[in-house]
Amino acid sequence: MNVIEPRPGDEFSDLQEELALDQLGDWQKTVNCNGLRPEDVGREVILMGWVQRRRDHGGLIFVDLRDREGLTQVVFDPNISEKSHERAGALRSEFVLAVRGTTRFRPDGMTNTKLPTGEIEVAAVELRILNSSKTPPFQVEDDVEVSENIRLKYRYIDLRRPKLLKNLVARHKVAQITRAHFNDLGFMEVETPVLTRSTPEGARDYLVPSRVNAGKFFALPQSPQLFKQILMVAGIERYYQIVKCFRDEDLRADRQPEFTQLDLEMSFIREEDIYAMIEGWVDRLFLELKGFSPRPPFARMTYGEAMDRYGTDRPDTRFELLLTEVTDVVAQSEFRVFRQAIERGGMVKALRVPGGKDLSRKELDELIEFVKIFGARGMAWIKIQADGWQSPITKFLAPDIQQGLSERLGIEAGDAILFVADQRKIVNDALGNLRVRLGKQLGLIDAEAFNFVWVTDFPLLEWDSAEKRYTSVHHPFTAPLESDMGLLETHPESVRSRAYDLVLNGIEIGGGSIRIHQQDVQRRVFQALGINDEEAKDKFGFLLEALQFGAPPHGGVAFGLDRLVMILCGCASIRDVIAFPKTQKATCLMTNAPSEADVNQLLELCLKVECDRNK
Repeated sequence: MNVIEPRPGDEFSDLQEELALDQLGDWQKTVNCNGLRPEDVGREVILMGWVQRRRDHGGLIFVDLRDREGLTQVVFDPNISEKSHERAGALRSEFVLAVRGTTRFRPDGMTNTKLPTGEIEVAAVELRILNSSKTPPFQVEDDVEVSENIRLKYRYIDLRRPKLLKNLVARHKVAQITRAHFNDLGFMEVETPVLTRSTPEGARDYLVPSRVNAGKFFALPQSPQLFKQILMVAGIERYYQIVKCFRDEDLRADRQPEFTQLDLEMSFIREEDIYAMIEGWVDRLFLELKGFSPRPPFARMTYGEAMDRYGTDRPDTRFELLLTEVTDVVAQSEFRVFRQAIERGGMVKALRVPGGKDLSRKELDELIEFVKIFGARGMAWIKIQADGWQSPITKFLAPDIQQGLSERLGIEAGDAILFVADQRKIVNDALGNLRVRLGKQLGLIDAEAFNFVWVTDFPLLEWDSAEKRYTSVHHPFTAPLESDMGLLETHPESVRSRAYDLVLNGIEIGGGSIRIHQQDVQRRVFQALGINDEEAKDKFGFLLEALQFGAPPHGGVAFGLDRLVMILCGCASIRDVIAFPKTQKATCLMTNAPSEADVNQLLELCLKVECDRNK
């Protein structure tokens, strides 16, 4: 960890009087630190910014002055201004300066080709020290080795680094392009409430106690779902909002307790209209930010196809390695693991890995341990050598089964075949994640590619074995496919929905659905979810009432803006594209939030806190 220790004299007590008197006065910044070019030579300029680094070459002092736009080299020459040269001797990293000087070419051989301003420098005539700085806890440079906790504690220092500053600029551009694009398409930006009521949407709500209504609580919205549907009932027709949302859930690299999404809702709309509209927006973002088009229309894939071939509803289509079900082929094998899984109603899937015969036994053992993370009991493997099949399970596979596997999988010499046998969900989770791991391990993924795919026809409902009831795959207001409506009461697990997700490189960046706009259909879906009329009225009464007043057909989509910017900027974590993010424990190290409340605040809210501080 590269943390800089304070130097003696960091207080700069001898400068305090000078700093107190040395105000900006009537100076005005005339150019940014990345704005000077050869054609500006001879021009008098005023620069303002932070000291990136200072170099004392005996007779001359050089300072790289940094602002939001970049760097400019400033030269303090005693032959030009003895006073400024003397004062420059006291400068340290991150001092805030104002410099007046004349632009000139750098001496022969001193050009810095890595900087846009590398051909020129500013010869200082006058220096004003606007503020001093303690020694920063780490260097304000990219690729500095320092723990993320230190970076988050001193986020105001971290944000000065060019990479993070560039990420925020990209985020700003995404927001501006987004607003311009949807304004051009006739959308209206409408703000929805941040203090609302708690509704079951799949994650825990953040609750806000009400002082005025003692004992009652607001909830911070997980999404503006109900409000944007009500806006359609209100006749807005096309709504959008770049909105903060809140979910109290376990965190990871691409999750935050508060996150930003682009929220859209439209009346009198079909799926095809939404696809085309979103593809146009994404195309515009990539053209303006990345300089190339992702070439819509994007690929389409049903949920069933995604699960069958990729083991996930977020398929990374940048590489092959597709899953293949072989349950019927191995059903009569003597391999007990396969046979027992099938007898329990499970399945067997295989992953053919071209060139996989070179995987070592150690590597195969590591893959076996990896699939166990996702609930699999283990993984069987076969190496296809030139002289035959090599595997502990080959003796259990009769020649006709081997022939069947060869035909089903397209086996070739040099391949490795990896099998998982278990319940469908476990098999898909294990092999789907194994596929991605092998794609990275074997260098099969083109890191420069951007592969988009729409995943459609999701199941409307899924069985929750813990609660012994059906739950919504997306949310309770997603419309079923009209052709499947007859199955809602008899085979609810077979009903497909009019939902869709947009996936980029294996990451879901957005999703939505056509909504239920008829009260009788909404009631039938609630009944399938085990929600009776009384419970529905209590939780969603205001929406159900609104649907009785001429609700138009409508649908929408929401995009995780943090995730999208993360991908555009090539970052591994959304924390690097959020100005003030939380840690994975949902804390802010800079402000020490969350914090304990004052006892008087608790009394006003009729709250009493009881917790075991040792837990």
